[in-house]
Amino acid sequence: MADFHQNGVVATLHNLRERSLERMERELASFSQSRPITLILPSLYSELEQPALEHIVSELSEVPYISEIVIGLDQADRDQFLHAKEYFSRLPQKHVILWNDGPRLREIDRQLEDESLAPDQPGKGRNVWFCMGYVLGARTAGVVALHDCDIVTYKREMLARLVYPVANARFPYVFSKGYYPRVADNSLNGRVTRLLVTPLLLSLEKVVGHHPYIDYLKAFRYPLAGEFAMRAHVLSDLRIPSDWGLEIGVLSEVYRHYSSNAICQVDIADTYDHKHQPLSPEDAAKGLSRMSVDITKALFRKLATDGVVFSQDTFRTLKATYFRTALDLVETYYNDALMNGLSTDRHREEQAVELFAANLIDAGNVYLESPNATPFMPSWSRVNSALPDVLDAIQQAVRADAEEA
Repeated sequence: MADFHQNGVVATLHNLRERSLERMERELASFSQSRPITLILPSLYSELEQPALEHIVSELSEVPYISEIVIGLDQADRDQFLHAKEYFSRLPQKHVILWNDGPRLREIDRQLEDESLAPDQPGKGRNVWFCMGYVLGARTAGVVALHDCDIVTYKREMLARLVYPVANARFPYVFSKGYYPRVADNSLNGRVTRLLVTPLLLSLEKVVGHHPYIDYLKAFRYPLAGEFAMRAHVLSDLRIPSDWGLEIGVLSEVYRHYSSNAICQVDIADTYDHKHQPLSPEDAAKGLSRMSVDITKALFRKLATDGVVFSQDTFRTLKATYFRTALDLVETYYNDALMNGLSTDRHREEQAVELFAANLIDAGNVYLESPNATPFMPSWSRVNSALPDVLDAIQQAVRADAEEA
C-alpha cells in the first residue's frame, strides 16, 4: 500500500487501494458532461505493429468517459495512414488522426515556417504540439490528457487516475503528472530518472545554490513520466521543446504559469513498463545518449531564464559533483533492488553514469555556443496571433485527410 507522504511543494495524490475503478469511471463520466475529456496519443506508425498499442486500444475501447481521442501519427506514408484509419476504427469513441507527414499538414507546416513559427525538428514534441493545436481549434475539450503508445503494462485505470484530479471541479488542480515505480522483468528500470535527473538536480543545488525551480522538480517522483493531464485552457500558452526535453519542458512551463497549489502528481500504476531505449554510447544522436543531452539542455535553459549564470567552470564543477552523487545513488539503488528481490547491473549502471557525465559537458557546450537558439516551439497563442486562421486550417486538413479513401 502507498504511503501518504507529502513534500510540501506539489500535492501528491496516492493510491490507497480503497476506491474501485468502476466508481471512479462513473464519476468521470459525470464530470465529463461539463468538462469533456480528450486524450492525445502521439504515435509512430511502427507502434501500430507492436503488441503494446494493440493492448492500449483494447483497454481504451472500454473507457466510458472519453469524448475524443486525438492520434498524432508520425513516419507514415499514404498507405500506412490508411492502415492506421482502419487500425483505430475499432475505437467506439470519436477519434481523429493527424497525419503529420501528409501533404495537407505539411503545407500548414510550410506556412508556419514562412513566419518562423514551425518546429525545427521532428519528434514526439512536434507531434504533441500539432495535436495541441488541433484540440485548441476544436474548442470542445475541457480536460486534455496525454500518454505514450508503447506502454506494455497499460491498464485503463492509469487514465482514470491521471485525469481525475483535473476533471473533478472540487479540486483546484489545473495540471496532473502521473508517477509509478519502474519495475519489470525482475529489474529496476527508469535509468534516466534515477541516474541522470535525480543526481543532476541534487548536484545543481550544490553548485548553483538553493533555487525554487530545483525544489519543484525534485518534488516529482517521476519527472520524466510521459503521462500528464491538464485543463484545456493550459494548452494555449505552453512553449514546449520538440526533442526529448518534452516532459521537463512541460513541467517548466506549468511552473512558470501556475502556482504550485494548482499542480499535483498522482499515483497511476503499481508497475509500469514500456519500450526501452538503448544507451547508445557510440552515437550521441540516438537512444538514452541523445535523451540525456536534450533533458540536460532543457534544465540549463530554464535555470538561465531565472537568472542562473553558467560558464565552462560551472559545467566542469557540475560534472564532478554529478559523477560522485550519481555513483553514490548507484549503491543506494542496488541495495533497494536487492531488498525487494530485484536486480540491477552495477557495471551497466556505472557505464550509464559515465556517459551521462560526459554528455553533461556536451550539453553545456551546446548551451554556451548557441546563445541565440530558440529551443522551444512557440505557444499556440502566439501562432494564432500571427496566423489567425491556422487552427481552423488544421481542423480542415484533418477532416479532409479523414475522407481519404
